[in-house]
Amino acid sequence: MTQRSVAKQPGAVMVVGGAGFLGSHIVDRLLLDGAQVDVVDDLSTGSLANLSAARSSAVDGALRIHTLDVTIPEFVDVVRLRRPEAMYVTALLTPTMQDSGGCTKSYAIAIAIFEAAVQAKVSKVIVAIPAGVLYGEVPARDLPIKEDRERRPVGLPGVTAQAIIELCEIYRRDHDIEFTVLALPIVYGPRQQPNNNVVSAFVVAQSTDNEPEIFGDGKQTRDFLFVDDAADAASRACAKGGGLLLHIGTGQQTSVKDLWALIGEGSPANFVSKPTHGLRRVALSASRARLHLGWSSWTSLADGINLTKAGSSSSGC
Repeated sequence: MTQRSVAKQPGAVMVVGGAGFLGSHIVDRLLLDGAQVDVVDDLSTGSLANLSAARSSAVDGALRIHTLDVTIPEFVDVVRLRRPEAMYVTALLTPTMQDSGGCTKSYAIAIAIFEAAVQAKVSKVIVAIPAGVLYGEVPARDLPIKEDRERRPVGLPGVTAQAIIELCEIYRRDHDIEFTVLALPIVYGPRQQPNNNVVSAFVVAQSTDNEPEIFGDGKQTRDFLFVDDAADAASRACAKGGGLLLHIGTGQQTSVKDLWALIGEGSPANFVSKPTHGLRRVALSASRARLHLGWSSWTSLADGINLTKAGSSSSGC
């Protein structure tokens, strides 16, 4: 088990998408680290309720919330005024933003953030993107996936993710803005929307005594990462991992069928012959993250599911 440690943080950071699922957990962690945190979120998918714990724990003006769309000119004014040393971007290619409109908006958000960073002289931008869309189908013998694997972007989300990585590299080269890209597997935990991913859907099904639908034979595998582990990696990336794409995963494959067995505790599922239209197997190697961030996941899937259920029950989901 890897013990979490508190990394040294700069005085001021900004979290774009900080009222969302992942973003709010990153905000919690940064406040714990002692950072001054500005949250920017248009609340189109996020919720101020996700920041209730942060608002309760923040002292001496350590947390400020700006309800704002980053693609409008006023965003630059906020960044100039607040002058964060680092910016986190957690609002790109989320599960609800992987259609054509969401991909277009994700790229526009990335450009707006880097342009604001240039004008406000921000030192570093940390970007979270989904890893599953970058590599296509990978043979079992080549799992878990390492960062040096050839990228074969899957659909428009994959092309957009690749373009965002290239955008980071351009602004580093041309404007001296450091970056770290965190490529994430399926991140789960408290505060998820009910249909955010297969974990949240299964938790809702179990709590309401419904049979979930499992497409195909349920043997397709995914890498499931508990949100506190992801937030820890994000915290460490504030001062480390410059200029790198880093896989933030467990390296473990879990089938959808086995996931339901764990969550459903023996309850039946409805297997549907509909094709999955997704990758057959995914797992991410964290070897580069261990080297450059000193990070590896520590929460087991069983523990993470229990924490997720407890969080969902307490929030009334």
